[in-house]
Amino acid sequence: MNTVTLNADGLMVHDRNIEENEPLMFLPFKAELEDGYTLRSYFKLILRYSLLSKLSMFFPAYLKQYSECPETGCACDGMDYLELSKTVEMIGFPGEPRLEIFNSFHGISGREICELKMYKLEHILDMPIKLGKLKHIIFGDKVDIFEFDTVFTFFEFIDGIAWELSFNSGPMECKMRNEK
Repeated sequence: MNTVTLNADGLMVHDRNIEENEPLMFLPFKAELEDGYTLRSYFKLILRYSLLSKLSMFFPAYLKQYSECPETGCACDGMDYLELSKTVEMIGFPGEPRLEIFNSFHGISGREICELKMYKLEHILDMPIKLGKLKHIIFGDKVDIFEFDTVFTFFEFIDGIAWELSFNSGPMECKMRNEK
């Protein structure tokens, strides 16, 4: 599988060459993160390759929030890192069984998951991001969760984080919608 490496300074690298202006062709590529990649790196990437901001209707509000954050020191003590993970869940037995596949983005503290809804962007911007595993859950049995190494495409990476931020530390429009 073709791979694109995302650098901490917001650059995309493919075959040891910095990609200057065509990020969309890399959306189906496997995403790898350089050591030291943070949520701030994610926003630098979106700003550097502005076409990527069209992938989510939430980016204008996120970028405004990002521009209002301090330039350093935006990390919290209650979390070790942020993690993007995948879940494949078989649901609906007995009855109509179905399969749901989704990404989630959350904080990790030790072995515990931290929901991001309690954190403002300015508290998590300098937290490192890691790509997690795929969790396989069968019919809601949270006791026997199987975990597998997996691949995240560049699109899944961009969209997965944007989607989760819209529910957690997202823009005011989302918070008002969630309160209704």
